[in-house]
Amino acid sequence: MENHSYNIDLKWENDRKGILSSPELSTTIEVVTPPEFDQGIANIWSPEHLFTASVVSCFMTTFLAVTAYSKLDFLSFECNAEGILEKIEGKYLMTKIILKPTLTLAEFDKIEKAQRVLEKSEAACLISNSIKSEVELKPTINIEN
Repeated sequence: MENHSYNIDLKWENDRKGILSSPELSTTIEVVTPPEFDQGIANIWSPEHLFTASVVSCFMTTFLAVTAYSKLDFLSFECNAEGILEKIEGKYLMTKIILKPTLTLAEFDKIEKAQRVLEKSEAACLISNSIKSEVELKPTINIEN
């Protein structure tokens, strides 16, 4: 596979707020310092949210590719993610991302395969493989009655 480039532009707006855009995309994202920091702003996406979102969205797209390759049929997929920010040796670090996927299957006998697919998906996720943060997988697999 050849190299790919993804371009992001950031324009400071005011206070601790900027607007992210990309020449490849039609939408923008408002981004701010989170409220835990001095002059932070609540209720708007922060770099910490976007970092966590990068991991969970890559996990989902990788999961969809792995399920197609593995021929695993599923009824629904959702995933909550928690990004942990810590101060270590005077530096703030995103130390851990906890992925909590919930997968619903139609057949009980597919649970083991589904567990393997979830684990393979996390291991193959290019964003998870590109960061220092620990990524922890805590899946739930349900069977629809």
